[in-house]
Amino acid sequence: MATPESIIEAAIFSAIVPAPFGYIGVRTENAELSELVYLPQRFQEKAPSDAIAQSAAEQITRYFADPDFQFDLPLKSVGTAFQHRVWQAISSVPRGQVRTYGQIAHLIGSAPRAVGQACGANWFPLIIPCHRVTASGGLGGFAHHDDATGFHLGVKRYLLRLEGVPEYSQPESTQHQESMW
Repeated sequence: MATPESIIEAAIFSAIVPAPFGYIGVRTENAELSELVYLPQRFQEKAPSDAIAQSAAEQITRYFADPDFQFDLPLKSVGTAFQHRVWQAISSVPRGQVRTYGQIAHLIGSAPRAVGQACGANWFPLIIPCHRVTASGGLGGFAHHDDATGFHLGVKRYLLRLEGVPEYSQPESTQHQESMW
């Protein structure tokens, strides 16, 4: 059930799309997608308010039905030149695979911590699949969160399982990582 706070917070979104872990908030601006946000269960679905939000909602739904689905949305130009380099490298990681922050850093000539910061600054999760970037010794953080039992890392685990990443593909009871789902 939606709380008064979540109803007020929902006003900033052009659509709120159901997801297996909760919802995804869609923000649009000037006929472009301006942001996607992972939202917990306290939110509720919100019908798209414009054509871009409608297209984003449809494409998000298609992705959850088929993780090989390729997004095709006009994205608002955001981020620094460095973030764009990181996001381009992340976008080249195939579904079902992961790269470490260090591997991405090596690829673009940077440092793992800087790559992690750029991952956390990603305005378009799912489209730029930052969930496919992990720490060298495990899951790592996600969306500037690193609480092992928190919502955001649960989303990351879910997305990696959905995409068939071997370490996260086993049934939950046999995984060595705890999961919310």
